[in-house]
Amino acid sequence: MAEHAFSVDGRRVVVVGAARSGIAAAELLRRRGARVTLSESRASFAEAEALAASGVHVETGGHQAATLAGADLVVVSPGVPVEQPAFAAAREKGVEIIGELELAWRWLKGRVIAITGTKGKSTTTTLVGRMLDAAGRHVLVGGNIGVPVSAQVDASTDRTVHVVEVSSFQLATTTRFRPWIAVWLNLTDDHLDRHASLQEYGDAKARIFANQVPSDFAVVNADDAAVARYSAQTFATRVWYSGADAVPDGYAVSDGWIGRQTASAFERLVPVAAVRVPGRHMLGNVVAATAAANLAGAGAGPIEQAVRGFTGLEHVMEPVGAIGKVRFVNDSKATNVGAARMSIESFEAGVVAIIGGHYKGGNFGELKDALAGRGRGVVAIGEAAAQVEAAMAGGPPVVRADSMAEAVARAYDLVGHEGVVVLAPACASFDWFRDYAERGRSFKQEVARLKSRMEG
Repeated sequence: MAEHAFSVDGRRVVVVGAARSGIAAAELLRRRGARVTLSESRASFAEAEALAASGVHVETGGHQAATLAGADLVVVSPGVPVEQPAFAAAREKGVEIIGELELAWRWLKGRVIAITGTKGKSTTTTLVGRMLDAAGRHVLVGGNIGVPVSAQVDASTDRTVHVVEVSSFQLATTTRFRPWIAVWLNLTDDHLDRHASLQEYGDAKARIFANQVPSDFAVVNADDAAVARYSAQTFATRVWYSGADAVPDGYAVSDGWIGRQTASAFERLVPVAAVRVPGRHMLGNVVAATAAANLAGAGAGPIEQAVRGFTGLEHVMEPVGAIGKVRFVNDSKATNVGAARMSIESFEAGVVAIIGGHYKGGNFGELKDALAGRGRGVVAIGEAAAQVEAAMAGGPPVVRADSMAEAVARAYDLVGHEGVVVLAPACASFDWFRDYAERGRSFKQEVARLKSRMEG
């Protein structure tokens, strides 16, 4: 549980960034008595007038160094890099700079289950929430998925379990954040447009363990060497899980069941047949969710109930229809190379992958390797199209497309009479779309249009 002595009453607090998390933080701070300034780089944003009417001072058009330096506390939205020059004067004056997650945690009354990783965070977070809800717990799910934690503070009680998806950007600006159960799923290249290196990215993720104590739990992927290595630094009780191999003590798959292995027995919790989301990596996410929920007190019945009722999230390995024997799968949320590789490797053969967008790091050559033996071709899109094409040299045939409509049509031409077309971009969406969700919706719309033309 958090430190309830924390107070901002009468203090000057600057919130940097007016996206969803920043707005929630500004509103929370105002309710707690702070004198709040919200700084935004855009010239205007939709919520500015309402915030000003509520007593929040709004500054737009850029972050002013003098504003930040004059604060008693600076709270940063996850999308704002703290390395920019505007923060330097505040640091020199000793102003505390924290993120929205850290701010909210200091006021939470309940316990926190935090989930991070390069891929699978949203799926695992959602499943843990559903498992605990089925077990009768008071659960609030949020963070990097859905509702900012700052918007949940007022609803937090001593019996609440907060299930929070946390990104590297959120964790990098934590100082005291201490989850009761911390889950780290995996680590591959991502966000290297913001983090200077994979080491820096991993170090930010590792802050999920930084303040834990032996009575806390660190749920660690035994199949990911980097995560296992980082977890050695934690003081928490390590609990291993695996979606592939057995573990001597922890959560794993055995004889068609997900369960807990101890030195003397294997406790069955949920049959693998109950899992309704495709992909080997998805099974690993279900095992991780089972571990976290079981450690938090959920038994086999509620866990199985939640797993049977879960068919996946939109834009995450989402089946979006078929034309004859050609299936279409939307994994627009696969915004890095590691995630896209997992998408492609979920299918045995006949794969055409749509890859590209705004490049943010990683080696596309890994996707060439993933397509070996199972790929029929690649459609390269967006700003990274030339990089994708170069990385696939000597591999599957590559064609370029200048729109999502053209990408879907060319992928259908490449796949032949039977196979899978998967949108696995390995890139951010910001070249063509507002976000990965808009990209995924566009893909689904174009599949529906192509299906209508082909079958009409």
